Amino acid sequence: MRNILITVMMLVVVILLFNAIISKDTTGTQSQIQSQGNAANTKISTMLSTP
Repeated sequence: MRNILITVMMLVVVILLFNAIISKDTTGTQSQIQSQGNAANTKISTMLSTP
């Protein structure tokens, strides 16, 4: 029973850390990767459209 409780508590901590670090609205890793990808796509499209 104690092992199950510890496992559940560790899963809750992992979920909370994921929400705080990865999927935070504007400063999370996901949004930073998305903004860098958008900037790269813009640069690539301008390079391809310019003769």
